[in-house]
Amino acid sequence: MSLSRARAATALALLLATTACTAVQKEPAPAGHSTAPPPSASRQAGQLTLPLDAYASTVAETHVVEDAQDILMRRCMNDLGMEWKTLPRVDAQDIEPPNLGRYGAGEAEAVRYGYHPRPDPPSVVRRNRAWDEREALPAEVQRAAYGPTGKGGCLKTAQRQLVGDTAPPDYHAFNQLTGTALEASRHAPEVRDAVRTWHTCMAKAGFDHPDPLAAAVSERWKTAEPTPAERATARADAACQRSTKVMTVWAAAETRIQRRLIQQNTDRLHEAKARKDRWLAAARRVLNRDDGQ
Repeated sequence: MSLSRARAATALALLLATTACTAVQKEPAPAGHSTAPPPSASRQAGQLTLPLDAYASTVAETHVVEDAQDILMRRCMNDLGMEWKTLPRVDAQDIEPPNLGRYGAGEAEAVRYGYHPRPDPPSVVRRNRAWDEREALPAEVQRAAYGPTGKGGCLKTAQRQLVGDTAPPDYHAFNQLTGTALEASRHAPEVRDAVRTWHTCMAKAGFDHPDPLAAAVSERWKTAEPTPAERATARADAACQRSTKVMTVWAAAETRIQRRLIQQNTDRLHEAKARKDRWLAAARRVLNRDDGQ
């Protein structure tokens, strides 16, 4: 059995397209008479929050559940006479805001990485390595940990101890609705106008992409390392986003659309959030008890 499947079954399923599918910014307050420069695209992206975010799980929250579950799995495995190394924790500062890249490039990233993701920081590398090491565990240990299906064994025991019969949160609703909102917002009249202004800005800089998302996912950037052309495009993209305020306009449009979708799906979303909150509260109790020992 592949532990990558077991890993996916462990706790809260996370939309890791989440980097591109999770949040949107609050519109900045009027500048008044301030002479300060406008916030960079990177800073804006780091502050983006969308109404649907309340029904998702952040990377940090997912780690909380994984870590608590891991502690309970360790106890179960130890009772079976087997060692179980818990996952190393990820430093809070190493967790990126969930929405970086939602509307295109950020200036800080564009200079060094173009549209490529930033390298994982050390604590993230350590956690990923620990997951990979579980792939190489002896078959006997894998069966004890995850059962023959990847959803049994000590994993199932740990989940039952954590939340009883509470089902895992339903992230299908969030994933579906946040994708719908992003796509619908692309076609909002004000966003189309802002994108046209962005396109004109890019054309003056010598680049031709229909919108920031198309620029970010160009086939040309599927290289091992960012190329000079990619970095130049991303820098121009970020600068044009800032000068045209396309991110602010897009965020406002998507916020309006998400609020409407929440009203139309209230019961389903509230049920999903209630489940998520129960898992998270139970996980924090386990971690607090373990940290206090």
